[in-house]
Amino acid sequence: MINKQQAMSAKHGDIFYHRTMRNADGTPMRVRVTGRCKTWKTRPDDFRLPVKHGMYDSGEIDIGNCDYWCMTEAQVVVESD
Repeated sequence: MINKQQAMSAKHGDIFYHRTMRNADGTPMRVRVTGRCKTWKTRPDDFRLPVKHGMYDSGEIDIGNCDYWCMTEAQVVVESD
């Protein structure tokens, strides 16, 4: 699970791993951070971290889906059990 502090400390190029989605070879899907974490003064718990998967797919890690992401591949194995 990613929290707001971990998202804010992420730098461009850092890798995050998905808990349930897998690549074709069975490894956890990974995304690369492509920008700075966005926060709001009016919503202090919310954040949005832009990420990219592959060549064309992009998305974001936010408060709604942060439970599905881990910082290391080893955390994925531990948290998915």
